[in-house]
Amino acid sequence: MSSTSTLIGDRRRAALERKQAIGRHPSQRAGARPATPPPVAFYVIAVVVTVFTMLGLVMVLSATAISEFHKGNSPWRLFNRQVMWAVLGVIGMWAAMRIPMRQWRRLVVPGFVAASALMLLPFAPGIGATINDASSWVVIGPVSFQPSEFMKLALLLACAELLTRRRESMHDPARTLLPVLAMGALAAALSLLQGDLGSAIVLAAIVFSVVFIAGAPLLPLGAAGALGALGAIAFVASSPRRQARFTAFWDIAAHKTRLSYQTWQAMIATAQGGLVGSGPGQGRNKLGEFLPLAHSDFIFAVIAEELGFIGVVAVLGGFLVLAYAGVQVAMATHDRFHALVAGGITAWFVVQVIINVGGVTGFMPVTGLTLPFFSAGGSSLFVTLTSMGLLLNVARNVR
Repeated sequence: MSSTSTLIGDRRRAALERKQAIGRHPSQRAGARPATPPPVAFYVIAVVVTVFTMLGLVMVLSATAISEFHKGNSPWRLFNRQVMWAVLGVIGMWAAMRIPMRQWRRLVVPGFVAASALMLLPFAPGIGATINDASSWVVIGPVSFQPSEFMKLALLLACAELLTRRRESMHDPARTLLPVLAMGALAAALSLLQGDLGSAIVLAAIVFSVVFIAGAPLLPLGAAGALGALGAIAFVASSPRRQARFTAFWDIAAHKTRLSYQTWQAMIATAQGGLVGSGPGQGRNKLGEFLPLAHSDFIFAVIAEELGFIGVVAVLGGFLVLAYAGVQVAMATHDRFHALVAGGITAWFVVQVIINVGGVTGFMPVTGLTLPFFSAGGSSLFVTLTSMGLLLNVARNVR
């Protein structure tokens, strides 16, 4: 078993060693324009991101307009906020796509330090806020954001940078695996202190995916994964209420009036969507208290009810296309740092989509994670679009 894992790790390392050093290709030099048009994957990613962003805004408006009106607010209140963050996200995506990656590498260390400092803000009195049992929000005047969203991107870049600089030491866990795991453990621990298990899982997935792509030995990587899983189980078991919430999905019908109320309502909304759905804005389960978090964690249920089976297939198919294009970009690039960033972003979004959809459909516990591009949430949308800009940056420089 040890020889097999070593062989697999050697093959992954050998594949990455074929990546050229940063700047060796003329198209990768700072300020240089690509000599040839970007590959097909670039346009595929751009189209999916554009369609998802626009459709996401439509679904947020559909999920919030009537409920906001009944509260005495403007029907456009949450939609306008989401549009503002979408505009900022498009600016961030453009900047991430146009600025050379070597410039981003210089910001990795201060970015991770800043993201770690932001993770402490929810504990500060006066600006920290608790939403849905998680003390993971910061509210400063009219602006609210979730620091863990920024930590996801900062952690990804920090891990990719370290594993790029130490590519000759991948056989030495003390110089590669342990420092990366330490950064991941810090980020995940801060998320758990905030009561946000979902973000902690995604942060761990980012770390393990980047380390795996980099060619780390499988045995210590598997041991670290098992240790992380035990930590997550211990976190859930530490609170009877949390334990009840995370085990309620085993029998949703038995807990449909309390612990699994939202999941049960989401399943009803999904079933009522039928083949073509009730039409945008025509869903009923988002009204009143049937689906309280319809605009955020459970917006997939709104998609299923209003767009039907065809809409669900289209949305999930779009995520599959995005994932496939991301994998192709990571495999095609000749730069190690680019490959780790592209692969890490792809794994990040795949894991987050699986957890969100799994929770809405009752196949997994509800963890409070957003559905990328669709859920209402400014910091989530901004970081999502900025990350897509980095993926497009890598794709446009593949030759």
